[in-house]
Amino acid sequence: MSFAEPLPLAYRYGAPARPMPAVQELGGPTMGTIWSVKYWRPLSALAPARREVREAAEAALATVVRQMSTWETDSDLSRFNRAAPGRWQKLPQAFFTVLHCALELARDTGGAYDPTVGPAVNLWGFGPDPVRRTAPSDADLQAARARIGWQRVLLDPVQRRARQAGGSYLDLSSIAKGHAVDAVGQALRGLGCVNALIEVGGELLGLGRRPDGQPWRVAVKLPGLARGEGPVLALPGLAVATSGDDFRRFMADDGQHHSHTIDPRTGRPVRHALASVTVVHPQCMQADALATALTVLGPDAGWTYAERRGLAALFIRRAADGHELRPTAGFEALLA
Repeated sequence: MSFAEPLPLAYRYGAPARPMPAVQELGGPTMGTIWSVKYWRPLSALAPARREVREAAEAALATVVRQMSTWETDSDLSRFNRAAPGRWQKLPQAFFTVLHCALELARDTGGAYDPTVGPAVNLWGFGPDPVRRTAPSDADLQAARARIGWQRVLLDPVQRRARQAGGSYLDLSSIAKGHAVDAVGQALRGLGCVNALIEVGGELLGLGRRPDGQPWRVAVKLPGLARGEGPVLALPGLAVATSGDDFRRFMADDGQHHSHTIDPRTGRPVRHALASVTVVHPQCMQADALATALTVLGPDAGWTYAERRGLAALFIRRAADGHELRPTAGFEALLA
């Protein structure tokens, strides 16, 4: 995704409109990518200092990393992955909420989305393990698949805990980043910043409106097109996330490009014609996870799943003469 260019200030009868509040911009590194926030406050309102906004955003992001990172050995997620078979582990509220959402989507997609896909992700070199340049052996794949299965992770909502079945390895990379966007949004609302555009590594959430009263707008990045040339989406209280194989791949020794999106049902990278899937949803956590799920399901089954559930999704498929765009009815309604 990319930010659309801001519209010029409005003029009436040749006279300038009332002065508009300036849009403030903040950002920095997080989760192996970058975050950014554009926000503003009405001129009559007491705005928080930039330092307060930055600290609130960075604290929200740090909490997500501390709870759900596979790269941090002392995170709550890493401690769960190392837990002994049969052990119940108490989880922070946010971690529990994200894991519950991930398991529900796993159930609904028949395992096409699965937060326990971590062993296969690591095996193909897309996790915290060292990057590999050769495809794994069939024996290694079989061993990894034996550890995958969302049904093996049990949740206890009363005591807010999860049970380690033994060998389960959670990887929430396909949903935690979206949750991080939501968390930053919640933190900004707590400061009274109700008009903001938040991004973490390409996943976005629009809160409120721009100073000119229009909704925040972003352009969908399309393969082969320059920045800002894709369809423009208005985000009045909506989030958008994209999953695709054009952004992160590696070359195996068989001379093939392998997508970083792993099908949990096979333990192998997806191999179909989809280049990317973009999902718009009120919650960025949901948009993030759904984009991955639809990518795994593929151009046909994924599109059917999205249509049946009324999702706003754009499927971009590789074709002999370029790329084909296939939006769902919900996505077309947003463009209209």
